[in-house]
Amino acid sequence: MKATINVGLVGYGFASKTFHVPLIQATEGLDLVAVSSSDAAKVQADLPDVEVESEARALCQRYDIDLIVIPTPNDTHFQLAKMALSAGKHVVVDKPFTVTLSEAKQLKSLAVVKERLISVFHNRRWDSDFLTVKALLETGTLGRVTGFESRFDRFKPEVRDRWREKATAGGGLWFDLGPHLLDQACELFGMPNAILLELGTRREGAQADDDFLALLAYDDRRVQLSASALVAEATPRFRIHGTQGSYIKYGLDPQEDRLKAGEVPAVNWGEDTPGTLTLRDGEDEKASLTSHEHPTQPGNYLAYYQGIVEALQGRAALPVDIEAALRSMTLLEAGQDSYRQRRWIALKPHF
Repeated sequence: MKATINVGLVGYGFASKTFHVPLIQATEGLDLVAVSSSDAAKVQADLPDVEVESEARALCQRYDIDLIVIPTPNDTHFQLAKMALSAGKHVVVDKPFTVTLSEAKQLKSLAVVKERLISVFHNRRWDSDFLTVKALLETGTLGRVTGFESRFDRFKPEVRDRWREKATAGGGLWFDLGPHLLDQACELFGMPNAILLELGTRREGAQADDDFLALLAYDDRRVQLSASALVAEATPRFRIHGTQGSYIKYGLDPQEDRLKAGEVPAVNWGEDTPGTLTLRDGEDEKASLTSHEHPTQPGNYLAYYQGIVEALQGRAALPVDIEAALRSMTLLEAGQDSYRQRRWIALKPHF
């Protein structure tokens, strides 16, 4: 792969404008060449040097584009990724990868046949608090982890007229925030033995789930993942308990808000507030507990696209590979089965 990778972006909605364009433009080795959009004026008002194609197919057929990025409604991911791979392009798809496990497997097979790389934009692997949690577990600071709670709560009582809140394939909070929480849990603990999911539609006029609680079964710990659109009071983003102590962190990683505010991503840009670390002081029954603030590591969403560059240039593995995408799709689909059947769903290898 050449030194500079030319990028084509499908669509110019919220995800494209807020996340992908700033990160692509801030990543050395990437050049945003063209965007497909039915509103050329909107694109060129922000990106005057970027060409606009009226259709995604025309974008995929361009000879000068190496990588297609797809931050579009969830139920369009499969067809657009299939189109891009078939045209011989490498592909980045926003989460969730697809809306069914079958579609995900088809894209994996096509990528192999076409000898192209495909990755999912799980940017929250580079959240400041998640990086901190990962380090605490890797160093064994908390001892053997017995309980893990990860929440992503918001207060948005009004239902908005947008595809994410429609009763369509890939709509609802489970497919919006579930992929992030599932991917983070699996990065820490691997694939669970089983999943139990409760979905709720709590807001007046809601068409799709806006509240969920997922339990993941492991041999020696309980993992609880949840999200809601109706939580006004601050709740812990992470709450982790182990044989040597506990870690609690409030507040969300600031990178999303900074991107929304139009800030330019930079190194050490994701500085976050500290969490609280409570550890056992001693080894016998008289040991006391000591609590103190524990600084968070800087978040770094740029690391995702930097990893894409290194992978396309043959210098490293993908930052999020196809197996991780299939893992998340397996859990999303098994969770839906659990909710419909009102029972735990045992998980077997699917890929």
